[in-house]
Amino acid sequence: MEVVIAPAAELARLAADAVEGLLRGNPEAVLGLATGSSPLAVYDELATRHKEGLSFARARAFMLDEYVGLSADHPERYRNVIEKEIASRVDFVPGAVQGPDGLAEDLPAACAAYEQAITDAGGVDLQILGIGTDGHIAFNEPGSSLASRTRIKTLTKQTREDNARFFGGSVDLVPRHCLTQGLATIMAARHLVLLATGRAKAEAVHQLVEGPVSAMWPATIMQLHPHATVLVDDAAASRLQLGDYYRQTYADKPDWQGL
Repeated sequence: MEVVIAPAAELARLAADAVEGLLRGNPEAVLGLATGSSPLAVYDELATRHKEGLSFARARAFMLDEYVGLSADHPERYRNVIEKEIASRVDFVPGAVQGPDGLAEDLPAACAAYEQAITDAGGVDLQILGIGTDGHIAFNEPGSSLASRTRIKTLTKQTREDNARFFGGSVDLVPRHCLTQGLATIMAARHLVLLATGRAKAEAVHQLVEGPVSAMWPATIMQLHPHATVLVDDAAASRLQLGDYYRQTYADKPDWQGL
């Protein structure tokens, strides 16, 4: 696992560099897209680079998760959020971005179909991730199986409170259930790039990087991934015991070695 501690703007550029490098080398790459606050600056950077010539026209993308039961036109339905924040701002072809169907009549079947679609696409080359204050990635809440695949999950009170800001501050408007890629699904991606900023994420980042691998902090499974990059600002890194070492390692990194 590589840990990079830098200002938030630099973190967004580094994540965008990884995506651009992938697409330049493999225009048909498969991307994994996350929602939430963490990736927004990355999407802004990628949209700017698209205007400068970076193409997504041959790429495909899969979303991490989706709320269950939100209407097709609800602004917080993750399919609509991804469309607004990145898909409509670059040149993905119609149908290139897929997400789990939170309005399906048969939700378990929809989860199985989504898992199969990722497999049929050859898997995800680069997965963008955020992290919850309780250590969840995607909607894999504490206690999630480390071997889990795409499935239905019940959201914790903490997650619903954290996400209430997207629903006018009302926890009651936040759905109680979601469809989410499982931890094993995420771990199958060839490169994981996680971003976290702010002191509220400091404990989760500490557990992710330096804590024991545990279902109580689902993101810790990333310690077992062969190519995981964690991008954090000083506030999110404030609980890291080896913070100075991570800064030194990044400062001494050879120019030719990317993320």
